[in-house]
Amino acid sequence: MSQKVITFHYKLTDSDGVAIESSFERDPITFMSEMGMIVPGLEKEILNYTTGQKGRVEVKAEEGYGLIDFAKYVKVPRASLPKQDINVGDMFQSNQSPLPFTVKEVTETEVVLDGNHPLAGEDLIFEVEVVEAHEASEQELQQLQEMLRQAQEQAQQQSGPQPPEGTA
Repeated sequence: MSQKVITFHYKLTDSDGVAIESSFERDPITFMSEMGMIVPGLEKEILNYTTGQKGRVEVKAEEGYGLIDFAKYVKVPRASLPKQDINVGDMFQSNQSPLPFTVKEVTETEVVLDGNHPLAGEDLIFEVEVVEAHEASEQELQQLQEMLRQAQEQAQQQSGPQPPEGTA
């Protein structure tokens, strides 16, 4: 199957109907299939949509941001955090992960941080409207490859020199 480019608006709610976010007040989202650019459960369903089509897509946690991985919970000394007024639900950014860590528990001396995506373990509901859907052109595929190459170079520069393959 060839890759598709889909531009769409969405309203995301949790399984209780609580609104999480929406693109309807801003520019729509564009993604290329098979690139992991959106959650798998949504991609699988929206690939069948055509331009102008609207629908509701229910995504189970496993096909969204994944189940909660308790191995991503970490206990840290309270003193190691940038502020001391810490509450459950606070979020901290780390240079160790692109995702923020969410405070799950606070004691006098330690804090339990959760490194899972904030929506891990949540079933999600998307109300979608496809603005445009088409097969990816050769030019779009080349542009994406170039963007990926540049991102990879930037990541390597930020992480410092890497040992040659086969060593370390």
